[in-house]
Amino acid sequence: MKRHQPIRGALAAATCALVSAAPGMAWAVEAGGDWNVDSALLVYSEIDRVTVVEPLVNMKKQIGEDEYLSGKLVLDAMTGASPNGATATNRPQTFTSPSGNLYTAPAGETPLRDFRDQRVAVSGEWDKPLDRMLRGLFGASLSGETDYTSVGASAQLNWDVNDRLTTLSAGLAYYADTVNPESGAPVGLATVATATTGGNALSKDTADLLLGVTQVVNRRTLTQLNYSHSAASGYLTDPYKIVSIVDGTTGETVDYRYEKRPDSRARDAVFWKLVYRLPEDVIHLSYRYLWDDWGVASHTADIKYRYELDGGAYVQPHLRYYAQTAADFYRHSLINGAALPEHASADYRLGDLTTITAGLKYGWSPTKRANWSARVEYMLQSGESHPSDAIGVQKDQNLFPDVAAWILQVSYSAQF
Repeated sequence: MKRHQPIRGALAAATCALVSAAPGMAWAVEAGGDWNVDSALLVYSEIDRVTVVEPLVNMKKQIGEDEYLSGKLVLDAMTGASPNGATATNRPQTFTSPSGNLYTAPAGETPLRDFRDQRVAVSGEWDKPLDRMLRGLFGASLSGETDYTSVGASAQLNWDVNDRLTTLSAGLAYYADTVNPESGAPVGLATVATATTGGNALSKDTADLLLGVTQVVNRRTLTQLNYSHSAASGYLTDPYKIVSIVDGTTGETVDYRYEKRPDSRARDAVFWKLVYRLPEDVIHLSYRYLWDDWGVASHTADIKYRYELDGGAYVQPHLRYYAQTAADFYRHSLINGAALPEHASADYRLGDLTTITAGLKYGWSPTKRANWSARVEYMLQSGESHPSDAIGVQKDQNLFPDVAAWILQVSYSAQF
C-alpha cells in the first residue's frame, strides 16, 4: 500500500543498478551465453521501525540476433512499526488499528502502528532492434499486496546517432493501481472517532514520460541527461495516516482527523550522470532535481568510486545526499476550532527533510561468467524536530525524530 512508498523508493534505488542500465552505459560486458541471470537478497532495516526483506531474480535470454527477452520476480516481506501521523505529546495516546486492535504510544514518543505485509511483483521486457540504429524496449509489470495492486506497461525507443556516440531516448509508461484499504477508505479530514469508510476499491492512474540523451564524450567519459514528467490522478491519500488536532493555547492533543491529499500530482525531474574511467578505477557522479505541484522540491547528489583490486575484485565507496522541501499542505498538527484546510497531511515524508546515505560495496569475479558482490550502507534521515510554530507542550516534544536504517545486499550474476 502507499504507506510503504518511500521504502519502495529506497529499495528501487538499491536494486535498479542490478537489473538495468541506461543506453550505452556498459563499456565491456563480456558475452558469455544465451542466458544472463541477476539475483540479489536485500535487507532494509530501520532502527526500531520497519524491516523489509527482498529477494529478487532477473533473467535475460537472447532470442535472436541482438534481441532479448527478460523477466524479473521480486518478493517483499515487510514488518515493523510505522508512524501513524499523530504527534508526540505529554500524555499516553491510544489508537485503534484498521483491524480493530488497540495500541498505545507512551508519553513523549511518536505514535507507531505495527503492520505486516507482503508484496509480489513480476515484470517482463522485450528488447528488440527495430532498425540498424534504432532499438525498442517494451515492458509490462504486475504487483500485488494485501491492499494494493498495480498493473503497468511501458515502451522506450533508443536511437543511436553520431556514429553511435550519441543515443537519444524517449519512453512512455502507464500504471493503473487499485487501492483497497483494510476496513475501507475513510473520508478525508473526518474525525477518526466518527469517520465513515467506503467499502469500494479506489483507483490511481499514473502516466510517465522520459526524454534523454546519452553521450560518449571520449574513451574514458560517458554522460547522460534525462528529463522526466509524471502525472498521477485518483486516490493519492494514505488511508492509514492521521493528523493531531491540538489546543491552540496548551498544544495538547484533543482529537484526531484522517489526512487528505489532492487527487492529482504532477512531477518533473532533471537527471544528470557522469561516468569517468580512470586508468584502472571508475567514478560515477549523478545529480537529480525534482519538483512537483504539491510544493515539494528535492535535490539528490550521488557519488561512487570503484577501486579495482587484484584478482578481479573491487571495492566501491558510496555517498548520497538528499534534501527536500515540504509539501504545501504538510502540517505537523491542526489547531482545534480553526477552519479546516482543503488538504492536510502530517506524514513526515512530505515534510522538510534531509537524508544522507553512506556505504561500501565489495565485488569479485570468480570466473569470467560469474560475479558476486556484497554491500552495506547506513542511512540517516532528519527533519525539523522543534518547528517554530510548535504550541505549548509541543515545544518539549521531538516532532520529527531522526530515522536511521541499515541496508544490506548480497548479489550474484551469471552468464550461461
